This record gives sequence, C-alpha cells and structure tokens, in this order.
Amino acid sequence: MSSNYSQTRAMFAITRASLRAIFRSPSAIIFSFAFPLIFILVFGFIGGGSRMSVRVAFDNKSDTTSDLYRAIAGMEGVKVVTGSEERLSSDLEKGRLHAIIGLRKNNVPDSFPKYSIVLTSSDAVNPQNIQVLRSMLRGMIDGMNERVFPHAPSYATVSNNVERVPGRVYRTIDFILPGQLGFSLLSAGVFGVAFIFFSLRQTLVLKRFFATPIARPYIVFGEAISRVIFQLTTAVVILLIGHYAFHFTLINGWVTFLELLVLSFIGLAVFMGFGFVVSGLAKNESSIPPFANLFTLPQFLLSGTFFPIDNFPAWLQPLCKVLPLTHLNDAMRNVAFEGAHLADCGPQLGVLGIWGLASYAIAIRVFKWE
Repeated sequence: MSSNYSQTRAMFAITRASLRAIFRSPSAIIFSFAFPLIFILVFGFIGGGSRMSVRVAFDNKSDTTSDLYRAIAGMEGVKVVTGSEERLSSDLEKGRLHAIIGLRKNNVPDSFPKYSIVLTSSDAVNPQNIQVLRSMLRGMIDGMNERVFPHAPSYATVSNNVERVPGRVYRTIDFILPGQLGFSLLSAGVFGVAFIFFSLRQTLVLKRFFATPIARPYIVFGEAISRVIFQLTTAVVILLIGHYAFHFTLINGWVTFLELLVLSFIGLAVFMGFGFVVSGLAKNESSIPPFANLFTLPQFLLSGTFFPIDNFPAWLQPLCKVLPLTHLNDAMRNVAFEGAHLADCGPQLGVLGIWGLASYAIAIRVFKWE
C-alpha cells in the first residue's frame, strides 16, 4: 500500500487546498493584489504621462569656471546630474534628464552678452518642462544683471532654439509599477508564508500531516507552490492592466513580459525565505507583524518604491542599495524600459541570491514544525 503512495500527488493536493484558501482570504487579496493595484491606478490616472524630477546636466564644452555655471548649479528646484557623455545622452533620450545645458563663452573682449546658453532636449521630455526651465534660467540671469551688471547689457542669453534628439517617454507609471509589483511580492512572501505556517503549526494541521506518509519537504513545497501560483497570477494582472490601461512600457513586448515574470518568481522565492524565518521566530500570532515589519517596512520606504533612492540624503543611500527589494525593482525597470535581459541583470540577481542564501540558512536553523 505504501509503495503506491505518491508524494508528488500528495504535494499537489496540498497546493490545491492552500491555493483555494488563499483566494478565499480577504487579507491576501487586499495586500497582494488590491493594495498595489490601487496605487498603480492612482498614479496611472493622475501622473501616467508626467515626468519625474527636474534634472539637467552640462555638456563637456561648457565653461565650468564661470559665475554663471555656479549660479545655475545652485538654482533651487534644478538638480544637476554628472556622468559620462554616453550615460547623459541615454538619460536624455529616455526622459530621465530634462535637458543638457551648453554654456558658450563669448571670446570677444569687453562685449556682451558674455555667455549664451544652448539647451538640448529630447522628444521624451514634456515641452512645458523646457519652457519652465528657460523661464528659470532667464529669471536667474535677470537677477545676476541687477546685482552685478546693472548698467550693462544682459550678461547671458538663453537661445530660443532648443535642439532635440529622438527619445521615448518615461512615464511615472514606468517607475511606479515595478515598485508596487515588487512590494506586492515582498508582502506576500514574508507575511503570507509567516502566517500560513504559524497557523498550520498552531492548529496542529502539520501534526496531522505527520501521521500521513507525505514527507516534510513535500509539505513545504506544496504550500510554496500555491503561493507562487497566486502571486504570479497577481503579477500577470498588474502587468497587463499597467500596459494596456496606462501604457506601461514593455520594450520588447512579450519577451519583456515573460522576463518580468521570471524576476517576480526569483524575488518571491527570496522573500519567502524571510517568511520562513519569521514563522520560526514568532512565539504567537500577534508577534508576526512586528517581526515581519522589521524587514518589510524599511524596504517599502527606502527601496525606490515611490521615488528614486537618489532623492535620499547621501548618507542613507548606501543602506538603500543593500536592500533586496531595491535590486529587484532596479532589475524590473531595466528589463521593462531599458531593454535589458536577465543576463544583463547579473549584479541585481547576485545580490538577491546572497539575500536568498542567507534567509534560507537562517530559516533552516529557526524553523519549527511543532
């Protein structure tokens, strides 16, 4: 009789039962699906076509020794970005940079204007933002004229012609959706696993499983597979709604879509390890949320879920760059918008792998069956 017992069939029976329970759980639906979808809908309706923060750079021909350069760099509301010419051009084409500023010095002695400002932008940048930038530059020049050159012609001029390069629009939804999908996976992996295994242990369901011929690893696999199926279903719905309703960029079409699902699976597998850790450490059900929030809350705030981590103070950014959700979000954004493939996400996958190994190593030591 025992020789005919199928561990695989028993595992899938656990998977079906667990999946049915997940779909019947209001909290699982709300936190894994409804919560991130609401944020995506909000940002999709009010900011789907808006751009991110105002960012400019100077080209390599600009006179960086002038007072004008320092005045522009110190302007409130304008963030000056530095980097290689190739990187700045790439950011400009993708709308992550509003404009590249060229400061052209007038080499004729004692003549005005001393400088002319030339702007280069791209089709990915909202023209209204360029108008705002030009107004800010002109206002700054007017102030400089009044303070330093009150009796002379304008110290500098802003060219009316804006050079444009081809580009594609980087919408708010292209930043928000990967962050919300990543946080959905994080919440499901940590809270979902922690609560389900603690509940199975507390209600003696695991003890009843031990009276059957099913092996312990198959119990874990059965529950894990149900969680993976549910979350990948959630990921499919979120990605399709984002793409077809709000034009979320899938740069390589279905190839990008499938690669995002693979990244979702990898992220969920890593986060489930921390769920096993929490379920092993928790002494009672009320202690699960504090343990889980110690891991999830900092990532919700610091991993680039709602805005880029370079908006944080410099001293805080190294911590942001260590968190696993940061690397999952970066990998998803690189694949969706940059056109990268999984093979190009080696650094991000490496960090996720390290976190995964650490979490499961701890989980093996602290996990309790009874």
